[in-house]
Amino acid sequence: MNQHRGALADQVSDPTNTTYDLETPDNLICPASEIFDQPAVRIALDAAVNQTTDHKIIRSRTVEILSKARIAGRKRIAEAFAVDPFPGRRGTRAYSWLTDQVVGEVLHVAQTYLHPLPNPTEAERIAIIAVGGYGRGEMAAHSDVDLLFLNPYKITPWAESLIESMLYILWDLKLKVGHASRTIKDCIRLGREDFTIRTSLVEYRYLAGDEELAQTLATTLWEELFSGTAAEFIEAKLEERQQRHTKQGGQRYVVEPNVKEGKGGLRDLQSLFWIGKYVHGTQNAKELIAFGVYTEGEFLKFKAAEDFLWSVRCHMHISADRAVDQLTFDMQVDVAERLGYTDHDGRRAVEFFMQDYFRHATTVGELTRVFLTSLEATHTKAEPMLLRLFKRRKKAKAPYKIEQNRLTIADEDAFFADKLNMLGIVEEVLRTGTLMHPDAVRLIAANLDQIDDSLRNDPRARKLFLGIMLKHGNPERGLRRMNELGLLAAFIPEFAPIVAMMQFNMYHHYTVDEHTIQCISHLSKIEREELVEELPLASGILKGGVNRKVLFVALLLHDIGKGRPVDHSVLGAQIARVVGPRLGLSKKDCETVEWLIRYHLLMSDTAQKRDIAEPRTVKGFAKAVKTVERLDLLTVLTVCDIRGVGPGTWNNWKAVLIRNLYAATKDALENGLEDLNRESRENEAKRALRVALSDWKPKDLKLEIGRHYGTYWQGLPGTTHVVFANLLNGISDDRLAIDLMLDEDRDATRVCFAMVDHPGLFSRMTGALALVGANIVDARTYTSKDGYATAVFWIQDADGHPYEAARLPRLQQMIVKTLHGEVVAREALKGRDKIKKRERAFRVPTVITFDNVGSEIYTIIEVDTRDRPGLLYDLTRTLAENHVYIASAVIATFGEQIVDTFYVKDMVGLKYHTESKRDALEKNLREAIIQGAQRAAT
Repeated sequence: MNQHRGALADQVSDPTNTTYDLETPDNLICPASEIFDQPAVRIALDAAVNQTTDHKIIRSRTVEILSKARIAGRKRIAEAFAVDPFPGRRGTRAYSWLTDQVVGEVLHVAQTYLHPLPNPTEAERIAIIAVGGYGRGEMAAHSDVDLLFLNPYKITPWAESLIESMLYILWDLKLKVGHASRTIKDCIRLGREDFTIRTSLVEYRYLAGDEELAQTLATTLWEELFSGTAAEFIEAKLEERQQRHTKQGGQRYVVEPNVKEGKGGLRDLQSLFWIGKYVHGTQNAKELIAFGVYTEGEFLKFKAAEDFLWSVRCHMHISADRAVDQLTFDMQVDVAERLGYTDHDGRRAVEFFMQDYFRHATTVGELTRVFLTSLEATHTKAEPMLLRLFKRRKKAKAPYKIEQNRLTIADEDAFFADKLNMLGIVEEVLRTGTLMHPDAVRLIAANLDQIDDSLRNDPRARKLFLGIMLKHGNPERGLRRMNELGLLAAFIPEFAPIVAMMQFNMYHHYTVDEHTIQCISHLSKIEREELVEELPLASGILKGGVNRKVLFVALLLHDIGKGRPVDHSVLGAQIARVVGPRLGLSKKDCETVEWLIRYHLLMSDTAQKRDIAEPRTVKGFAKAVKTVERLDLLTVLTVCDIRGVGPGTWNNWKAVLIRNLYAATKDALENGLEDLNRESRENEAKRALRVALSDWKPKDLKLEIGRHYGTYWQGLPGTTHVVFANLLNGISDDRLAIDLMLDEDRDATRVCFAMVDHPGLFSRMTGALALVGANIVDARTYTSKDGYATAVFWIQDADGHPYEAARLPRLQQMIVKTLHGEVVAREALKGRDKIKKRERAFRVPTVITFDNVGSEIYTIIEVDTRDRPGLLYDLTRTLAENHVYIASAVIATFGEQIVDTFYVKDMVGLKYHTESKRDALEKNLREAIIQGAQRAAT
């Protein structure tokens, strides 16, 4: 305990010095005198205030002088960051030292000129203490300044006045001050009741004032508050950490991480230090080496992660000129540039930066595991409840043993006698249901070079690795542990480039490696029949039997080609050609894996970007797939791939699209492609409508069946035919008929229109829907033989959900106003067609293609570009102005990227065969996109 008291007491500096010297001022990001010239500032302050007794004037002059000095100091630190972007702790110490000087000068003015006290009593003593992050000497440009004004007994009127004057000056200096005025007894009492207060006191640092009072607090804290309470403090900090991680999403690899509070962020490192200081009395992370908590190498990782994360946070504060901790997309681009990252090898600078960020976050996670296990070893921290409950475990096989309910290596010589054990330990972890001991983690990390070509080509290693995925029912756990340890990249070197690789877009929620593991996790859940209700198609396919080995390997490798300036599907297939045989796959299985990777986006793209009702869509897809076996494998892979993108990406809409494409393709493969013709579909649809409208008068039913062209019957589901029949029944030329309904099967609201057709009507409809913030996910429009437009849209709100019943009246009202010309969409959208600031950093090149083969009677125009609220309206308006007839539109959104596909004819009902017409149309579409993007950016 003396050691603990000494550690805190060492922080108390010479009482004659009004500020604390953070380690050594020379160890800052730049010379201390360039940050704050304390003698010059003191002279200026004294000269400005010693000729007046007016408190208001004294305060204003003090604020003026210190404000200039503080702004100049922060500017100098920012300049130093620009020269050396990775100073880490030297930068945080510079901000803390600058704040120390400002607080010290404020105290000097308050004591000397505002509230002088020539003969203070015993009760009229005060010590200024820095607590929290400021107490630890870690600050970014806009970090809070947490101060404790310490009094010996009850706060006296003099102390109250002094504190009040100091706070007013600090607030006027625009400092965010968190403060408390307490006695030593208050500190002990409140510290017992509140772990947040207790934590801030652990970060105690004396700044100025009464040195003896500060020393008494240091001694009392250890004797009456900290002593003997380490276990409860640790549990409280770990519970706080768990809640913080849950609030931040629970994942280390979220695409917009919180640098301070997120998993693997600064708060996790700080928590380790708090606990280390509380348990061992350490003043810095390096001292933990002496207690056996870390090795020298692990400390260097700790330091590297800390320097990196603090550098990032400091640059964020400088860039935003305010306190900000969420590393948003736009901030990522700016910080990457500030840190000196550059674009190369087909990847953006921001992607390289975020890959480094996630690697450091992983390091923080590993250090946390090591630290907590060392506490359990000394019985400072209780074992996890689950470990205590399940003591009866399978015994470990040699050369392993179970220690502290964790698997470790019992005999290092025996372990390294066979390289296979480098992989075998992961299988043993899965077999025994234990966690891996940090000692084993350290040993493996230090000997990854043991995994060489001889092991990679060892048949036993191949079998063992495939067993980790296929045998134990929890491949996610085994693969994630291998990935964190570096084993996965060592055994499959081709996997290394995608480890912690960020995909800089709004679609993917995880890094590429984490996405891969998430995909395999979903596959395993489907196998375990946990998602039968949610995924009946995929569950049924797996229950019917597929080649599991092929499916798991294909998922493991499906994105392995990402991050290069070539199509990742093509490159991934080439890589699989090499990796497959190395994993022991047969020639046939290798070919299937290669095909699945090469075409792993085919089903998703076909279902989401093409009209499945078009016979040629299914024919083309069926010809590419060739067999039901491949169709089954590709379907399951597609479902897992979409679900692995992130929460909420898979929905009923996509489920319906995949299910319909699967059913149509399977039918075509089993019964022949010749059955896929328009005439048979038309006849079937008419028969279904006759049954549905059996209560109609024969005359009315004959009119309805005869008024539509063949494409109407082939392109819409039967339920929609019934809706339009009712809307058109008795319709007049001056009437607008609308039907809005929740389509639960598709997670969308279905909006049906029927009215007299006229040029540009489809565009006005899209404008009306854009004005109410609706996202159109699918659309069909047809003109009847008697001149009525029948259009149906499936829409979702901004969150990807159907509109609630309460919102439908307003939706219908806006649609009616727009279609009647009361609201002009083009003008009304100007103020709403904006791209959010955090989303402006994305680059999405515009690609426009024309396809005259994919449909028998339409030209397919596909526009792949940057999404924004008014884009579809701009595109449809441009098509209308160019006399293009739009039969249907399929809209697929992938984060900030959108693919709008239009099935069109020219004004005389023909395809766009002429190249000059296509070129002119493409030019006009591009111009509309460019003009709209410029408007949205202003």
